[in-house]
Amino acid sequence: MARAARLLALAAKRAAGPGLAPVPGPGCARLVLLPPAHGARPAPHGARGEPAEGAGWASGGSWAAPEGAGRGCWRREPGPAEWSEAVAAAAAALQAGGLVAVPTDTVYGVACLAQDSAAVRSIYSLKGRNGAKPLAICLGDVERLYRYCHVNVPEELLQDLLPGPVTLVLERSEELNKDLNPFTSLVGVRIPDHPFMRDLARACPGPLALTSANISSQGSTLSVLEFQDLWPQLSLVVDGGPIGDIQSPECRLGSTVVDLSVSGKFSIIRPGCALAPTVEILQKKYGLEPESS
Repeated sequence: MARAARLLALAAKRAAGPGLAPVPGPGCARLVLLPPAHGARPAPHGARGEPAEGAGWASGGSWAAPEGAGRGCWRREPGPAEWSEAVAAAAAALQAGGLVAVPTDTVYGVACLAQDSAAVRSIYSLKGRNGAKPLAICLGDVERLYRYCHVNVPEELLQDLLPGPVTLVLERSEELNKDLNPFTSLVGVRIPDHPFMRDLARACPGPLALTSANISSQGSTLSVLEFQDLWPQLSLVVDGGPIGDIQSPECRLGSTVVDLSVSGKFSIIRPGCALAPTVEILQKKYGLEPESS
């Protein structure tokens, strides 16, 4: 995905990591512009300027005012190594018990370590979320799914749908934190088709818990500015730019959620943004039948 990602590190000490430049000013976030995942440097945009005094970068680079940022906020056009530094900073924030806002292949999300019970409670508090509504887990690769779920579908089916804008609901295994969705034996699994998310999931020791970056009952968000009221409660905000067309309601549908916990059948829990191709794969290629409601 040839999309630049910008890392906004909120001014919480536990979120500090290598390569994050401090920026002065009340309520202003530290921020860095990352290169696209596949190596091409993004074209600079915004007014040119000088870095904040005392910003300590190990390598050279130019500075510019980021789009939408307030006075005194700056971004840096970094070298490719800083993609890895940003992944490491986000992973460190998660392992310190923090919440991190992330871009996905559908909408912006908020992640924490699924095995960290206190962090899971923090996500519910952040969103004002009903405690009976489950959180999905996020992994970097299909192979890791077998540790946390009992899988009763062919691996080829998993590979056809993941990574992608689909949440697969399966029977959970004993490896998963018992405080995560304790009211159900099922768990939704996401492997977003987004390079930063996959790298971040791979960098963490266990699954991430993932939900949309918004207050419960409010609309999904397609840019970091749409959920800036949540920033003070987050350790990091990873800004991948606008996701899709922010004027299009269809771009805010989120992932298609499908229950595959019953052998030979499927049930659509949420139509989401990938309903038609998902149903076509399940029915035409694998012969699964819709479960009666």
